[in-house]
Amino acid sequence: MSDNKSVDSKRFPLLPLRDVIIFPHMVVPLFVGREKSIAALEEAAKNNNELFLVTQKDANVLNPERGDVYDVGTVVNIIQMLRLPDNTVKVLIEGKYRANINEFVAKPEGYWAEVTKSQSEIVDVVNLEATMRSIKSTFEQYVKLNKRIPPELLMSISSITDPSRLADIIVAHLSMKIPEKQEILEAVNVEDRLHLLLEKMQGEIEVINVERRIKTRVKQQMEKSQKEYYLNEQMNAIQKELGQKDDGKSDINEMEEKLAKKKMPEEAREKTLKEIKKLKSMSPMSAEAAVVRNYIDWMTNLPWDEYTTDDNDIKKAWEILDSHHYGMKDVKERIVEYLSVRSLVKDEGKGTILCLAGPPGVGKTSIAKSLAESLDRNFVRISLGGVRDESEIRGHRRTYVGAMPGKIISALKKAGTSNPVILLDEIDKMSSDMRGDPAAAMLEVLDPEQNKNFADHYIECEYDLSQVMFVMTANDLGRIPGPLRDRMEIINVSGYTPQEKLQIGKRYLLKKAIKNNGLDKYDVAMSDNSVLEVVRGYTKEAGVREFQRLLNTVCRKIATEVVAKDHKEGKKFSVTPKQLTKYLGPKRFDRTAVEVEPQVGLVNGLAWTSVGGELLHIEVVTVPGKGQVKITGKLGEVMQESASAALSYVRSISAQLGIDASWYDKNDIHVHVPEGATPKDGPSAGITMVTALTSAITGIPVKQNVAMTGEVTIRGRVLPIGGLKEKLLAAKQSGIETVIIPIKNEKDLPEIPSEVKSGLTIIPCYQVDNVLKNALELQNPEQFMQHVAPQLKVIDSDAGGLEVAN
Repeated sequence: MSDNKSVDSKRFPLLPLRDVIIFPHMVVPLFVGREKSIAALEEAAKNNNELFLVTQKDANVLNPERGDVYDVGTVVNIIQMLRLPDNTVKVLIEGKYRANINEFVAKPEGYWAEVTKSQSEIVDVVNLEATMRSIKSTFEQYVKLNKRIPPELLMSISSITDPSRLADIIVAHLSMKIPEKQEILEAVNVEDRLHLLLEKMQGEIEVINVERRIKTRVKQQMEKSQKEYYLNEQMNAIQKELGQKDDGKSDINEMEEKLAKKKMPEEAREKTLKEIKKLKSMSPMSAEAAVVRNYIDWMTNLPWDEYTTDDNDIKKAWEILDSHHYGMKDVKERIVEYLSVRSLVKDEGKGTILCLAGPPGVGKTSIAKSLAESLDRNFVRISLGGVRDESEIRGHRRTYVGAMPGKIISALKKAGTSNPVILLDEIDKMSSDMRGDPAAAMLEVLDPEQNKNFADHYIECEYDLSQVMFVMTANDLGRIPGPLRDRMEIINVSGYTPQEKLQIGKRYLLKKAIKNNGLDKYDVAMSDNSVLEVVRGYTKEAGVREFQRLLNTVCRKIATEVVAKDHKEGKKFSVTPKQLTKYLGPKRFDRTAVEVEPQVGLVNGLAWTSVGGELLHIEVVTVPGKGQVKITGKLGEVMQESASAALSYVRSISAQLGIDASWYDKNDIHVHVPEGATPKDGPSAGITMVTALTSAITGIPVKQNVAMTGEVTIRGRVLPIGGLKEKLLAAKQSGIETVIIPIKNEKDLPEIPSEVKSGLTIIPCYQVDNVLKNALELQNPEQFMQHVAPQLKVIDSDAGGLEVAN
């Protein structure tokens, strides 16, 4: 079977088409307006009504030439032609067969073409039949998806058996571009034409499916947004009925109103306004909106320009400080001096930065609270113990999840004013790691020249900290970096004497313990001797924390007895020294912690620690050996060097001591400091080392009622030390009678309370030989002095060997 029988070339009037392709078997109306095209129609009407139609490659060309039209077109038959009033012609044509252009003639009166009818042979009938079935099935899917094609067309398609006719009718109803349709028109071979048509149809079906999915998704999104809008409107209506406000809009309105009333720098106001504008354009449910809302909340709640008026009444300050604290004369005087200056200087100037340094439990934190109360300022405490991240001070940038301002800005918000008293507690406990050095960040906070323009990473605006009064507490000043310590005014808060602890216990701690343990309605009393017995026999501290815990223990025992025996209100409980064993158990500390008889190589030293003074025993023994020196007791580097310096000095005076130089090659020396698990360091055990070494080498015993402290040089000079009050307290509590100190520390004695010095013989020394004279159990001290250091007689008579008895 063949598509069409071969014919010779034939001449036809030519009508170029724009944006349309005519296929064989296709009946369509055309509107013709160009003069040459109308002339071609009239010529065709004269000659059997046959006409050749071919499509232009570019529809905008008015007078196409040979290269402007495709090579293949369709010979059609004119069924009807009608001239319209606007000089255009409506013509109804029917496609007959496809043909190739052999010759194209363009004349002023119209177009002519000599064409040859296309023809094709069918080779594989079975394959063709299968392809036709696929096309019909695919076209059925296409009709179901494309609603513009009438379903009746499927009935007529199903009855077509001619493959060429089937292809031409289907392609006429597909939504395809002109070049794609032309490609099918030019496919002369029927099998090729059917395969090409099937491919195009499947592509169109895929496109239609994608379009439908997109439309469905868009429709669902629109329906969701419309649903949310509808529900939000319903919610707003319900809230209005209930008398509630629209949260989203009302919150923003409240923010704007709050910002309008807030006193703040212009930079901060502009930044907050900008964030409010950003919030208006956001969805209330978005995560970014929550971040912006939180930032605006911080900015509008900070006390930018809010200050309290200071109360500079000195009498009131004294009353408050005395009512809360006993003793602490230096600290109270410094606070009163500060208030006095503020009452005279109207311009407040820069904020003051105080650092209270001393052992734990002496009241450093509570004195800061009393300072704030006496000034009538708000008080905020910031704990810096363990802080190792710089962002804790400067804040986190808002790009981080969960970002917040630093501790300083947070404290100001909590205080509610820009001039509070901020306590930076335990500033010596800060540390640094890979996240930065918080101590370096504190430099800007505490520098009066810089903190007027403190920049927190979170608020991104400068904040004035110059009116803030910073008070710091520290146990060990040595752990605070030098540049940071330089910005502070340091006030040393020393430990309490037993008499001071007695007064603190009677006035404050016992009353507090009675109240906290529910004994307000009972008569609980402790004699002075009982309180002192608790201090001396059960505590060993510079502060009063352990003392307070023990008083609470006593009160708890009494409370238990009250409940167990159902005592009536008003019953009297008197705690005597003998009853303390019942409440607190046996004594923990023996007041006489030293040997009674003189000992060889055993010396009582005095040390300062962060918790107060300590009695430090140093032991030296010599054994036959090869001249080795061993130092044990977990000593620090400085203390080991002090031991080496002491040994060098003792060796330098070996001849005067009557020790042969070869003795050191035949004997080993072992220096040990007991309580080996406790780290020890510092240079103030120098003269203690010299005395112990001298005693061990010469065999002369050391008086055990003597304690000493002082650094030593290899020439035997005694250098000054620190923490004298704490060391004298430790000596007194341990039953020491005589204390040897450096002569340069003699100037510190007037500042030490007389109750600490009472009962102690304090001997200032300039040279080590004076130390040895007073510490060793000598038969003839004067002869020893002349023998050991005859060249220093003049110096010693002027500067050493003084006895100060108090």
